Amino acid sequence: MLSAIGLDDEEESVYRVLVTLGAADLGDLTRRLEMDESEIGRRLRALGQRGLATQSSTQSGGRWVAAPPGVALRPHLIQQRLELEQAELTAAALAEEFRAEASESDAHDLVEVVVGAAAVSHRFLQLQLGAQDEVMAFVTDNPVAVSGPENDAEGVAVARGVTYRIVMERAVLTSPAEFAEVSASLGRDVNIRVVDRVPTKLVISDRSLAMVPLSGSGSEPAALVVHASGLLDSLSGLFDSVWREATPLVLAGPGADTLVEGRTGPDAYDLQVLSLLLSGFTDASIATQLDVGLRTIQRRVQGLMQLAGATSRLQLGWHAHERGWIVRG
Repeated sequence: MLSAIGLDDEEESVYRVLVTLGAADLGDLTRRLEMDESEIGRRLRALGQRGLATQSSTQSGGRWVAAPPGVALRPHLIQQRLELEQAELTAAALAEEFRAEASESDAHDLVEVVVGAAAVSHRFLQLQLGAQDEVMAFVTDNPVAVSGPENDAEGVAVARGVTYRIVMERAVLTSPAEFAEVSASLGRDVNIRVVDRVPTKLVISDRSLAMVPLSGSGSEPAALVVHASGLLDSLSGLFDSVWREATPLVLAGPGADTLVEGRTGPDAYDLQVLSLLLSGFTDASIATQLDVGLRTIQRRVQGLMQLAGATSRLQLGWHAHERGWIVRG
């Protein structure tokens, strides 16, 4: 967490132990940390140069004392804050300059082509990390450059308040690894819906920037980055229309598969099973994805039919919609 002021992980670990102990020699730190004495010595000297630690004796065996964090870290944080504010002002000025240039540019400047797996991956993550309000995406089971488990930017963006709406193909959920990642995303309050097929891979950041992978005979991945324009508006409209018709995916918490008798409505696990059922999965595939027995899923479906007063699964779907169990709005 102190990397923002220039400390690496090892330096931060040494400083944290020093703060905990108040004062320590190399032997104390060696017993606490998984580093040898020479390595710890280098970290201590680096902390000393930053004013975060001092040695009580000039001898090699002298004890090291942590500088009080409130006093020692404050100047670094103030400097970092000033540099960040200056960078924000520079970024705002560059953005204004870019917008002024874009308003006078030709139509072809509104679309850029990104070529190469590394470049496509970088821009894909950049779109998410640069979002302030919302990221919308179509996801298939054939990622171009970044798979679901590799998309660290999602968690970072969600943590700072960015809303995610994702429509994914049903085939994505058939992979255990991808299903686990989808469950993790749902746990981060990412909104996910499922359709049979999406029109195209797509990611839109704040409705101001979009990325569409290009498919072709070439072996090198490529993508179009679309800036604010009528084309971007059309892509946003396409996402909205598919989102409205897609089936919401629901997550049940851990241990929620215990069936409680005497229910008057579906519980969280029921809704998870129902959302997968309405997304087109069979009982067997749902059981596989949720890692439970087939009979458990069948009992759940029968219980849902009883709660809805339905005699068929078709009626169950209708009643689920009428009662608002799985809401699209």
